[in-house]
Amino acid sequence: MIIVMKAGAPAAELEAVEERVRQAGLKPHTICGEERQVVALVGDERKFDPDFFAACPGVEKVMRVLAPYKLASRLSTVAPRSVSVGGVEIGGDEIVTIAGPCTVESKEQIMLTARAVKAAGAKLLRGGAFKPRTNPYSFQGLMEEGLQLLAAAREETGLPVVTEVMTPADVELVASYADMLQVGTRNMHNFLLLKELGAQPKPVLLKRGMSATLEEWLLAAEYIMSSGNHGVVLCERGIRTFEKHGRNTLALSAVAAAKLETPLPVVVDPSHGTGRSELVPAMSKASVAAGADGLILEVCPDPATAMLDGQQSLSIPEFEQLFRELRPVAESVGRTM
Repeated sequence: MIIVMKAGAPAAELEAVEERVRQAGLKPHTICGEERQVVALVGDERKFDPDFFAACPGVEKVMRVLAPYKLASRLSTVAPRSVSVGGVEIGGDEIVTIAGPCTVESKEQIMLTARAVKAAGAKLLRGGAFKPRTNPYSFQGLMEEGLQLLAAAREETGLPVVTEVMTPADVELVASYADMLQVGTRNMHNFLLLKELGAQPKPVLLKRGMSATLEEWLLAAEYIMSSGNHGVVLCERGIRTFEKHGRNTLALSAVAAAKLETPLPVVVDPSHGTGRSELVPAMSKASVAAGADGLILEVCPDPATAMLDGQQSLSIPEFEQLFRELRPVAESVGRTM
């Protein structure tokens, strides 16, 4: 259930509505727009008639939300949201590009990449310090040393850092270095991790599970938001299907559908979505045309010698060329790069 306050309703009326919600045994989550506030009710509100809350002074209307996700529903706010990551807004007019290597391998590698992607136009730096691998004998990342190298790259270039966190126990450590915490596809259903991320203030990049439906994806976002953190950005990274032409199937229809269902920003990962660097430019342009608010791309100095995912990584010259080609696509849909 969603309670929409009248435009200009005073703080005392909003507080009275929140208190009435609490007295009903429910939890109020208030979202403040430019003109009015919306109170989302979390809990089992089915036994309450909307008139129970509509009678409160300052209430414009009360609506039932049919979707199981309340805070992640477009009904919960009057406009699309943007999320600030180290001063960079994701969800505004600008298409934000997040770029960097799959994994941090050395100081030289991450520094060279950070300088290059910033010069080309990237606004955020990505890089894995903790790497979940299907094969237990594969390289698992530099861990805290990798986080330290990412922080050093931010210090030099000014690019905010996005990196993955794998367990609830690592949230505090990763948050002490990173500007945005990423939930990988394997952890989208790690509800203890989602709750822990919701209890801390850093924004979260939530990748879609490799076999998750749109509803399951948004319910994962709901876990984070219901714990108090509304700074969630969704990431479409491809799903597992019967196709063999790529690592995954990049489901761009999910981007358009998510933009209809939720006010949350949506970014796309064409690197994991295809698994083939030669497909990344075309799918990056298609993602922008489909309404994505940003792209997360794997870029490294020498993909042929990369420790992980070199086959889907762009070289620095390839990234520079792609960024130039993306600008007219963004302009054609009323966005900037």
